[in-house]
Amino acid sequence: MGNGNMDFGSRASGRLLARLLVGTALGAGMLTAGTAMSVAHAQSATRAQSISLPAQSLGQSLRQLAAQTGLQIAFGTADVGGAAAPAVSGNLSPEQALQRLLAGSGLNYRFTGPNTVSVQSASASAATGGLSVSANGAVVLDTIDVTTLGSGGSVNNVQINTADLAQKAPADLQEVFANEPKVAVGSSLPMSQKVYVQGIEETNLAVTVDGARQNNKVFHHNATNLIDPSLLKAVSIDAGVAPADAGPGALGGSIAYETKDARDLLEPGKSLGGLVTGTYDFNSETSTVGLAAYGMKDGLEFFGYLNFAKGDNYTAGNGSEVGGTSANLLSGIGKVAYQAENGYRFELSHEQLRDDAPRPFRANMGELDPPKYWEPKIRDYTLDRSSTVFTFTDDSPEGWWDPKVVIAYTSATVETLIYPRPVAPSTVSATYTGIGKTESLNGKAENRFALDMGSITAGFDFYKDTADLDAKEDSSTEHASNVGLYAQARLEPWERARLSFGARGDNQWFEGTTGQEWTNAGLSGNISGEYDLVPEFLTAKAGYSHIWAGVPLAENFNFNPKWNYGDGPKPVTSDNFTAGLVATYEGFTLEGGIFRTDIYDARTAYWAPGRAIEAHDVRSQGFSLGGGYDWGAGNLSVKYVNIDVTIDGGPADSYLGNYLATPVGQIFTLAAVHRFDDWGVTVGGDVEIALDYDKLPKGSKRIEGHEVVNVFVEYQPESHPNLTFRGEVKNLFDENYASRATYGQEFNDVKPLLEPGRSFRLSATAKF
Repeated sequence: MGNGNMDFGSRASGRLLARLLVGTALGAGMLTAGTAMSVAHAQSATRAQSISLPAQSLGQSLRQLAAQTGLQIAFGTADVGGAAAPAVSGNLSPEQALQRLLAGSGLNYRFTGPNTVSVQSASASAATGGLSVSANGAVVLDTIDVTTLGSGGSVNNVQINTADLAQKAPADLQEVFANEPKVAVGSSLPMSQKVYVQGIEETNLAVTVDGARQNNKVFHHNATNLIDPSLLKAVSIDAGVAPADAGPGALGGSIAYETKDARDLLEPGKSLGGLVTGTYDFNSETSTVGLAAYGMKDGLEFFGYLNFAKGDNYTAGNGSEVGGTSANLLSGIGKVAYQAENGYRFELSHEQLRDDAPRPFRANMGELDPPKYWEPKIRDYTLDRSSTVFTFTDDSPEGWWDPKVVIAYTSATVETLIYPRPVAPSTVSATYTGIGKTESLNGKAENRFALDMGSITAGFDFYKDTADLDAKEDSSTEHASNVGLYAQARLEPWERARLSFGARGDNQWFEGTTGQEWTNAGLSGNISGEYDLVPEFLTAKAGYSHIWAGVPLAENFNFNPKWNYGDGPKPVTSDNFTAGLVATYEGFTLEGGIFRTDIYDARTAYWAPGRAIEAHDVRSQGFSLGGGYDWGAGNLSVKYVNIDVTIDGGPADSYLGNYLATPVGQIFTLAAVHRFDDWGVTVGGDVEIALDYDKLPKGSKRIEGHEVVNVFVEYQPESHPNLTFRGEVKNLFDENYASRATYGQEFNDVKPLLEPGRSFRLSATAKF
């Protein structure tokens, strides 16, 4: 096989065919069962799930309801106007939540497909030819479809909502982004997992957790952002083109993680609640326990959550134990909030994660082959990440007053032993501790101005980042500070069209390890839009952005106090382009798109004195295809992506791509799920197929493809809806493989970090 082409003859075609057949059978089985059991306007709209919507503008509530439930909610800005919506939270069906939002608003709704709903004024609906009343008494309309551009303002957006996360029950970031082939996650260890969006490494994206900037380029063998997925409520990704209010540094897009709070978990009518979760993985004998308590009363809210994971090394698909893969994770979050009667909401949260366990000497790879004689195979790592965030919002905005203020402090620390190379093989060098720490004080203040045809968000943001290394003679520090002004418009200027455009200006101050300082400034802009070529059926979309990101801090463990910065590092810039088509019809979806990201002068500093401002140009381009069907009680999706990454015009590899990009190639995913609501049972699974890839630098070996199947069954007893039981089989066919974005697979002297082999996992959750 060459360049990732689909030549199955060079692989074990029988084994691949078996996996494809299983995947196809899985999807076909779900489709058959779903078709037989689909009813009315879809059971997905009537099945209860956790929904949390504050008191706010009705348009904003409808957008958030769509993001949390997966519904496609169509409405006209003129119909919604400046109407306010009440707070809605609890274990509700999407339809129940929609009814509560629209109560007293003069607006009606109608399901136009299994997963699509149209909202319109009663007067407008009367003009369309008549009303009818559903069984629950809600007034419904003939089909009218007026959609809105995604809340992020991007046309290449990946949304993972609360329902998606509940269905996936992820144990790490790989599982969070399962069935999203545009997003690759390298390494099997949470503490060394890095996220790549369309091949671009996450440090080239604007990454936030609850609005707090993350800039944790500490050690290239460790994760950039260690996140416990059990804390997550939603994840939003703008791939390539990102809006101006996503934050500074969105060279290849943005990732916004949002964590849970009391409103997401508290059941209707209750002021206090709690939950206990337990999971056991038989492969690694890992036990995970989560404990939470939360409450709301008289405007006060609190939420506390602790999660513990402890276990042994796991076994790979080839039957060998993978050293340095034991679990020893402690994570938690605490939130307190107060919402006044006038809608002003004040929230303070603190999140902390700590991974402390023996790891492979280079934590994102198995080992060197042959190994360096003075280095042990395993060494201790301690990784700490914390985030403290204060947020002020108005959950009952009026007119042009819809403010948001965020002030945050984030930090990431990696501590490990350094093993210097001995002067001679017969001598031994003394080890010493290396501690890398990155800190960021950051925030923003913005206001959303509601207009008849949409909204404009304007404001300013800032960050003050410090990266420090404490490691004997290499101890040194870099600093970067930035202030940015921005505005982003999201409009429906005419029927069938949605438009988003914005700009930002940034001024940055950078200080190197030598104390030298440089000041730079630049402008960024973006524009994206959608147009309904055939209403209710076919939509075209496209977007472009130019980003100025200043000078990035180097990796802490590469710091050198004797660096020669010359005339100073160049600011990094990028250009992004994306375009595509989306067709929808009665629950079916078919889409395709193309994309390209060019990053210029991306800094990749190395320890050598003359390599402080080394930089490279990166290009990621390709296309994606996808299709799916939602029959109400379940859904099926098939996705494909082909990503080609180059650095300085040549094929990318994972070494040169540190903090830049990684080889990806062609990846297929298939996922299906179905709920048997009468029994309280949900079954599903997913398949990932990565094709062989050899578009690599000369002398590299081919990156082997893989075919992985995962299945699960979940049970929620009707008599005890507060209990949930789940059984999973990960890597059903015991495939021996490394995930596509894992470091070093193309190098002859590297044994990559293998993924776990077949793993049985049992879990249970109890809510009180």
